[in-house]
Amino acid sequence: MRRNLLAIAVILTVATGCDNVTWDGIDVQLQPPPARAHLVAEAPGSAATIKEQDTRPELPQGPILLAGVRSGSEATLYVVGEVQGDAINELPSEESAPGFHEYFIQEQLAPGSEWTLFSQGVRVGSLTAREVYLNEDFCVPRATITGTVELVPGAAGTTRLMGLPANAGRGRDYDTYRVHQDDYGQRVASLGMANATIARVRAVFPPDGPLSIRQDIQALQFVDAPGEAIAATFLFRDQLSVSAPAAGAYSIFVMGSQVDTLYQQTFEWYRPADSQGKGAPRYYDHLDLNGDGQEEVLLDVYGSESRWFATLAQRNGSWVRAFEDSCGQTPVG
Repeated sequence: MRRNLLAIAVILTVATGCDNVTWDGIDVQLQPPPARAHLVAEAPGSAATIKEQDTRPELPQGPILLAGVRSGSEATLYVVGEVQGDAINELPSEESAPGFHEYFIQEQLAPGSEWTLFSQGVRVGSLTAREVYLNEDFCVPRATITGTVELVPGAAGTTRLMGLPANAGRGRDYDTYRVHQDDYGQRVASLGMANATIARVRAVFPPDGPLSIRQDIQALQFVDAPGEAIAATFLFRDQLSVSAPAAGAYSIFVMGSQVDTLYQQTFEWYRPADSQGKGAPRYYDHLDLNGDGQEEVLLDVYGSESRWFATLAQRNGSWVRAFEDSCGQTPVG
């Protein structure tokens, strides 16, 4: 019997073809061993595996910022970009980094991923991703998350949300969420800012005054600021939507902060559609992106055929445009 076992061992070791052998009622299929090159190629540390890993697109290293809206117990949030200091780093396109979106979604946005939610600059809850897809409503395809929202009771009425990955937002403290409603004094102040901007840039004065072209005004409260702030959008011969402007159209976005009982203008953005293309900004929300104690403002910008994002940041005591999606920036030439 020992001789038979040894004989089988020899057959299995030296066989170079594929044969079927029957031994004591058991069918044994003899196959040649895989080629050494094939084994090496599949080894975890092999050159082929390393090469495959090296060709994967580079993932963002900073936190990913989301922004979107809530409806009931669910929210839809769009990827704005990668937080880099007080600004945003635009993510690669499929043209510049083939396969990026699929790899990015798989590694950083997959269903089950957890996100910390903010509104009006304060932490208000969390979201668990249920579905991830690419949204084509923006000027570049934008990864989009839908998921279940949990909010603190005081923020149950909020609809606009911003999000950071749970590991980046978990250390942020909850604060009191407050709804801010613009008042008469703020509305008058916004008209004064628009008047001043129209005169400064020598734009066409609207026949019925700036009130007739004001299409959005919002009151807000920066965390730890002594008074409220206001942000307003004025559109001449245009609409605050993705739509074509009329000839001679322009947009003006202004922001101001309360000083005692008055409002001081802190930022303006004038964009004539004829020479720069339509880009009508609207205040969306604000948040201290990198936790340095200074808040940034997110703007939703409407063009002729799509939307994009921009952000404002405080630098050297002034508000500046820190980021704008490249597809929405002013054309050159």
